[in-house]
Amino acid sequence: MLQVGKTYDPLLKRPFCIFKREGNVIQFVYRIRGKGTRLLSNCKKGDIIQAIGPLGNSYPAPKKDFIAVAGGIGIASLFPLLERFKNKAFLFYGARTKNELVMINKAKSLAKKIFTTTDDGSIGQKGLITDVLNDFLENRTMPVYAGGPMPMLQKVSDIVAGRGIECYASLEEHMACGVGACLGCVVKTVSGYKRVCKEGPVFPIEEIVW
Repeated sequence: MLQVGKTYDPLLKRPFCIFKREGNVIQFVYRIRGKGTRLLSNCKKGDIIQAIGPLGNSYPAPKKDFIAVAGGIGIASLFPLLERFKNKAFLFYGARTKNELVMINKAKSLAKKIFTTTDDGSIGQKGLITDVLNDFLENRTMPVYAGGPMPMLQKVSDIVAGRGIECYASLEEHMACGVGACLGCVVKTVSGYKRVCKEGPVFPIEEIVW
């Protein structure tokens, strides 16, 4: 949870996944979506902001080759997995345009193979990355790790359902406290409501009630 400005407006910190850690340097990747992230983008070298973390859980370590499915900025949650298990991932990466495929060249160097799609066809195959994933999984059962917008995650859930495929999703939800106290980021699961910031953000995808 990162403070986005030097004042109390906005009051709440914003949630981000840790994109990369090298020594004592932690990197984050984000898209400017509103007032908070715009303020964060104005930070200069040497500025000091408050942070709370690390919080929540992470993807379980794969035991073999695996599939990573990323939608837009959702690549940030999967990047540490790609780095830790280099040349083990079949990466499926989709976005609206080529400009939203962030860190694409670095991702190519880490993945075993990469498939890309864009809504406008500006790079890779035109269409949805979940359609390419569905074709790829026709005769395969390797584990799937997914990060991105909720509609994409729901489609991934539909694709793997009934196939005996292990699948984990990192959910994107608005958070206020980040420590499970405010209950502002709950999602419905098959065993009741759970907090994305505390029990998540990574869940076995079959547990989520879409």
